[in-house]
Amino acid sequence: LPPVQLVETSTLSPAYPQLSKVGDIIVGGIFPFHSSWEITDLSYLVKPPPLKCMSLDFRAFQYSQSLIFAVEEINNSSSLLPGVSLGYKIYDTCGSTAVGVRMAMALMNGNDNTVLDEPCTKPAQVQAIIGDTYSSVSKAVAMSIGSFSIPLISHYATCECLSDKRKYPSFLRIIPSDYHQSRALAEMVRHFGWTWVGAIRRDDDYGNSGMAAFTEVAEQLGICLEYSLPFFRTYSQRKVLRIIEQIKSSTSRVIVGFLDNLDLEILLSVFLEHNITGYQWVGTEAWIFDTELATMDKHKMLQGAIGLAIPKTKVTGLRNFILNINPLKTVGKAIFTEFWEALFNCRYTKHDDSDDLPVCTGEEKLSKIENTFTDMTLMPIFNNVYKGVYAIAHALHALLGCKETCSTKMQPDPLTVTHFKTKELEEVYFDKNGGSAARYEIVNWQTIKEKQVFVTVGLYDSTFVSTRSNTFSSCPPGTRKAVQKGKPVCCFDCIPCAEGEINSIKCEQCYQDYWTNAQRDECIKKEIEYLSYEETMGCLLTTFSITGAFMTIVIGVIFFRYKNTPIVKANNSELSFLLLFSLTLCFLCSLTFIGRPSEWSCMLRHTAFGITFVLCISCVLGKTIVVLMAFRATLPGSNVMKWFGPPQQRLSVLAFTLIQVIICILWLIISPPFPLKNLKRYKDKIILECHLGSSIGFWAVLGYIGLLALLCFVLAFLARKLPDNFNEAKFMTFSMLIFCAVWITFIPAYISSPGKLTVAVEIFAILASSFGLLFCIFFPKCYIFILKPEKNHKKLIMGKMPVK
Repeated sequence: LPPVQLVETSTLSPAYPQLSKVGDIIVGGIFPFHSSWEITDLSYLVKPPPLKCMSLDFRAFQYSQSLIFAVEEINNSSSLLPGVSLGYKIYDTCGSTAVGVRMAMALMNGNDNTVLDEPCTKPAQVQAIIGDTYSSVSKAVAMSIGSFSIPLISHYATCECLSDKRKYPSFLRIIPSDYHQSRALAEMVRHFGWTWVGAIRRDDDYGNSGMAAFTEVAEQLGICLEYSLPFFRTYSQRKVLRIIEQIKSSTSRVIVGFLDNLDLEILLSVFLEHNITGYQWVGTEAWIFDTELATMDKHKMLQGAIGLAIPKTKVTGLRNFILNINPLKTVGKAIFTEFWEALFNCRYTKHDDSDDLPVCTGEEKLSKIENTFTDMTLMPIFNNVYKGVYAIAHALHALLGCKETCSTKMQPDPLTVTHFKTKELEEVYFDKNGGSAARYEIVNWQTIKEKQVFVTVGLYDSTFVSTRSNTFSSCPPGTRKAVQKGKPVCCFDCIPCAEGEINSIKCEQCYQDYWTNAQRDECIKKEIEYLSYEETMGCLLTTFSITGAFMTIVIGVIFFRYKNTPIVKANNSELSFLLLFSLTLCFLCSLTFIGRPSEWSCMLRHTAFGITFVLCISCVLGKTIVVLMAFRATLPGSNVMKWFGPPQQRLSVLAFTLIQVIICILWLIISPPFPLKNLKRYKDKIILECHLGSSIGFWAVLGYIGLLALLCFVLAFLARKLPDNFNEAKFMTFSMLIFCAVWITFIPAYISSPGKLTVAVEIFAILASSFGLLFCIFFPKCYIFILKPEKNHKKLIMGKMPVK
């Protein structure tokens, strides 16, 4: 492959690409060639000067060379993007979020000055962007370009926050997210039995998000964090000293370092100043495989450190490509001058006579030096950049091969399913969150011949890790942890979960239709309760209801058999038969209260009960009025019966019943009864009942029945001693006395009865009052019909013959 072509720029300002190449399709790159920048005092009175970047980072040059290597390799391929040349524009972010966003905008729109008379919209300058190294920068860039559907493929940004496709729809990465790494770290810490640990996290999205995930899993596994401290390399001395004091006063001897290599370098120097040694470090992939850090750690403060690293890999030709760059073969040397001078500690141009550094010739050999740039231990990260470029190429290849359905698209869809194998047969694909498969090597720092070396001691693959459970909880099932006041979170008491809650770490409420078992370790379905035909109470009430209806029919048959006898004629046979019919309906309407409540049964049970009972009492009231009128008719000169003959009797019964019908219709129209799951009466079972809908409608129906019953009772009471050998009023007085007594006691019993007993009380009141009317009014007559037929005589009834 030809060597890298470095393009000279007119200024070191990061507003222009540091490396670029013309092509049919441009791939963007944003890398932190410098890890910091000079902070200037902004007065907001004049335009601020260009940002001055500092602290050259050799790793970023390695990443950029990996991108260039992949582009050149694809351009020389005959099978991938044939006839299409790829170019690139690579910018320096200086490790700054603001600069990173600015560079992304420059990649999309170019650096041309805007002319007000020209339209602001134009095609994007790049089809995809590789980068950035830092999660915070990637987060800001992904949010900025997401609306334009330009893919951002990161090689090193691991923050789990970037998996949110709603916020970052076009973000993809060739590295597992910290969601997996945090859980892998917690599993590893638990494996070694370290249950009392401290943690230091980088104070940005990478560290805070990763540590939050680690803490969550650590608690599930029984690992206690004594402290979790934020740290950033720009912290003030006062903040750093506060962190040091807290670590020195702690008792845990294991530190989980969710940091990057630059932060850890600064932190270790502070540790050395305060003689803080003897800690077991647990690290992330951001520093556990860093050779420069291992070289700097001369005091072996990290000896024995263990952590996770991206699995070692090989990309044929990439090492030689990086080590064979030559400044003499470049077109320009603006940014490369700074790089080459730092790499070989020389100067192209002498600034003054006091400068003792040798002059750079441009022919220095990289193979003769050992530093960060020549170190290839981060080849897995270089490979991530390499795979990212190939992912873009494969997406473009698929897009350009789509003639009809994709002809209007200007850029690759970031959500396109990309699945391919590299030349090393490594499988590359993105999951639904834009991430890659989580595989790590477990690396241990060991000292061999006075040198720190990285030894792979294990592997971690998330695809073979089962779903995590609460196996390591210290509390038994049915209880939860309660942290003791003033003590670390690992000092806790186990207290029982409340009713309806289960779990042994955090008590969780069972779903609405479920309840806990006796041990409170499982949610079981609540018992459903309603008055059914299968249970004993339902069978008994059904039997009494059918028996009452049958007895009423039998009495009706007996009355029909003796319809022409004096007793039947004297007691208004028409109203008697209508009363028997209404009593039959009263007995049968109680059956609507039994069984699983439904929409129709709820509306039928109360309306049928209300109408049939009003019909029944109206008949009794009519019979009572007839007795009173009949007595008045026997007085000399009385002609009262003509005002209450059979037509008037029928009309009164109809009128009284029609009022109840109207009340029921209004009830059903305005707010009818409906089936309801009562979850409040009992905690461990569900009561299926009929809600009244409008309670005013229910009490109106019941009140009207009570009003008629009271009126009937008063009239019957007044007529009970009228001079007649067979005065029916006294029997109606007893029947209404029973009726009123039943329904007066019904009200408090109905209100206080729980669950299905409420329905049973209502059925009992219906049956009791119905049997009271049946026995008091009709049984005495049946007794005479069957056992004392001699009393069924007109002269006896008229009082013209003595009663024996």
